[in-house]
Amino acid sequence: MTEITFEKITKHFDRVKVIQDLNLTVNKGEFFTFVGPSGCGKSTILNMLAGLEDVTSGTIFFDDMPVNDLSPKDRDVAMVFQSYALYPHMTVYDNIAFPLKMKKQQNVSLDTEVHRVASLLSLDDLLKRKPRELSGGQRQRVALGRAIIRKPKVFLMDEPLSNLDARLRVEMRAELKKLHNKLKITTIYVTHDQAEAMSLSDRIAVLYNGTIQQCGTPREVYIKPKNIMVAGFIGSPPMNFVPASVQKSAPLEVICNEMIFSPSIEILPENTNLVIGIRPEDVLISFEKSAGSIEVTVSLIESAGSFNWIDVMWHRIKVKGVSQIDERLQTGGTAFMKFPLDKVIIFDKETERRM
Repeated sequence: MTEITFEKITKHFDRVKVIQDLNLTVNKGEFFTFVGPSGCGKSTILNMLAGLEDVTSGTIFFDDMPVNDLSPKDRDVAMVFQSYALYPHMTVYDNIAFPLKMKKQQNVSLDTEVHRVASLLSLDDLLKRKPRELSGGQRQRVALGRAIIRKPKVFLMDEPLSNLDARLRVEMRAELKKLHNKLKITTIYVTHDQAEAMSLSDRIAVLYNGTIQQCGTPREVYIKPKNIMVAGFIGSPPMNFVPASVQKSAPLEVICNEMIFSPSIEILPENTNLVIGIRPEDVLISFEKSAGSIEVTVSLIESAGSFNWIDVMWHRIKVKGVSQIDERLQTGGTAFMKFPLDKVIIFDKETERRM
């Protein structure tokens, strides 16, 4: 198992700053994910780790050894790509065996290793097939097998599930999680899919414009997002944001869309303009009025199987919430909205930081 340290890493392409002052340690045996929107620098970090891109400044360490000047083949990393990158003319067996053949490993040992890895990935019955005869999920397992057989210090995974359909992605996420639990090899994963990041990772780093916005466990990032960007990116559907302002400082009173409440917050706001965030799953929409509920107008109903996602207009602000499947709601009709105040997250509008 290998510890990876980024020390003051920057990466520029001509005048474009892609990564800015990255300082981070990935623990031994950790499944660590960089997540963020397209163009935020995720794949660039992976390429620098693999040695496919030079760093502009700073040092990358594997354990205590700087690797900036090592060639890709000397870093002992295995990379799994979005496109599988299998050899189409080779069988599954030969694709998996290829890294060991390059090392000129003896045939008896090679055969044992190929069958061990194939068994680990449930590929035993597919070893004689070629990539064109496989499904997307099977191809991705072959790509994983080719990486695993090398027994690398580090796995690097560049959006390896993005070419799969929705069901296969969920199945492969579970397979990757089980695989990591067995192998315990330090894994760096990049994705724009926050659901993938949340379900797979020991820790995640939310990246935006080349800067880490927040790093922590999936639960920490979800429950206590550091700023509006993280709060809006992590969670599906995205968090609702509603303008608010400080009405009174001592004790603190906040007015939000004509509703006044006294929140419990960790940091007193420096500015009077605020934004409150509410997760859609915490907003209950009902046909029946109840104590403390707010009258709203239904604008959209989306079935999610066992429940409905409901878009409502709270005065002029759109809010997404949930309802029971059998609620008597109609588009354009009146409904009543309720959410627990202890689930509300308050942000400073100017700095966008969580209070």
